[in-house]
Amino acid sequence: QVQLVESGGGLVQPGGSLRLSCVASGSMFSSDVMGWYRQAPGSQRELVAAISSGAWIKYADAVKGRFTISRDNVKNTIYLQMNSLKPEDTAVYYCNPLRAVAGGSAYWGRGTQVTVSS
Repeated sequence: QVQLVESGGGLVQPGGSLRLSCVASGSMFSSDVMGWYRQAPGSQRELVAAISSGAWIKYADAVKGRFTISRDNVKNTIYLQMNSLKPEDTAVYYCNPLRAVAGGSAYWGRGTQVTVSS
């Protein structure tokens, strides 16, 4: 099972930027499709972006053009560069393998809080 630690969240003003990091450990990291998820208060958890070990990338419509997901297999780290942040981006952000989420085996840890507010 992959162990994940998210970081990089914080409080920013609308229009600001943050870069989230997810450091992973475990034997599945190199082959799994990794995703960033978020859950806002009172809302369902949603997939924000995903990246494979190759070139395949997926973004939620709400973040297209503003967020960029990247992956460094040497550092076992997934990044989410978030630009032009909006208040509606406020949520706790998590990373997880898509396979684990789909199979119901994902563990949602601490995540990292992103708050966009004036």
